[in-house]
Amino acid sequence: MVDRLAGASRIGLGLAAVGRPAYINLGRAEDLPAERTVEAMRSRAHELLDTAYANGVRYFDVARSYGRAEEFLAQWLEGKNDVVVGSKWGYTYTADWRMDAEVNEVKDHGVATFERQLGETRALLGDRLDLYQIHSLTPDSSALHDTELHERLAAQGVVVGFSTSGPRQAETIRAALAIRVGGRPLFRSVQATWNLLEPSAGPALAEAHEAGCLVIVKEALANGRLAVEGPGDAVALAAALRQPWATIVLSGAATADQLASNLRAETMNPRAETMNPRAETMNPRAETISARFDPDLAMPADRYWQERSRLPWA
Repeated sequence: MVDRLAGASRIGLGLAAVGRPAYINLGRAEDLPAERTVEAMRSRAHELLDTAYANGVRYFDVARSYGRAEEFLAQWLEGKNDVVVGSKWGYTYTADWRMDAEVNEVKDHGVATFERQLGETRALLGDRLDLYQIHSLTPDSSALHDTELHERLAAQGVVVGFSTSGPRQAETIRAALAIRVGGRPLFRSVQATWNLLEPSAGPALAEAHEAGCLVIVKEALANGRLAVEGPGDAVALAAALRQPWATIVLSGAATADQLASNLRAETMNPRAETMNPRAETMNPRAETISARFDPDLAMPADRYWQERSRLPWA
């Protein structure tokens, strides 16, 4: 199963941006239909899935908290037997398809939430689920120490993984990799934020790769902060793809044109391109910056995650 996941495709498509009406990516007002009905978002999701599939993408990423993303994917999957599916549990979507919800999702890594959400995922995806991940594991998560949860995760017959978030991703990754069930590592997959602004998890991701884990990169465009005019989005994705530990890098495109641009990353040398991030992307350096895969783009992890937390749901 791990080999099948590893051979799926270098770029995967995540449906966080099109599974629910509101999210924190910049530029959504221009990217999505003005009326974000369920049917409009379903149509957009299926358009992206069709485009991705036609261009060789075979890994697709959803989560229980991505609104109806699992549902949209499940409806599209029929006949696509070469597709690999990963989902996540641990956040419950609470916005009820509203744009103005005060709380969009609630986090809980307890056994009861796992059992409930696994049932919900299975009801939609059935045996098409290949990878099931704990959503946004952090050092203070009970999931790092809950041995009952570990046993239940290990018994599911799918690849078990986790995603991380926050400025202590590296600490989380190393703690999770140490967990054993029956003498074997529990986790075979890691999904983490890595991008040119926030590369701090890189060394821990290299360790995960060395330990035999799949490494999936999310938020390579920093929730739109690196999705700039010109080749910027592809440059940022290419920078992630060229990391020797990266198995799959996710595109979070919301339009077919964005996806087409993202897919250019597979054949691009990021050192040969120039990025010009706009001021409104909250880039930490000057308002007009030209950077060639520049390590100086990186900001302190605490600052990056503080700025991310202030991005509005829109």
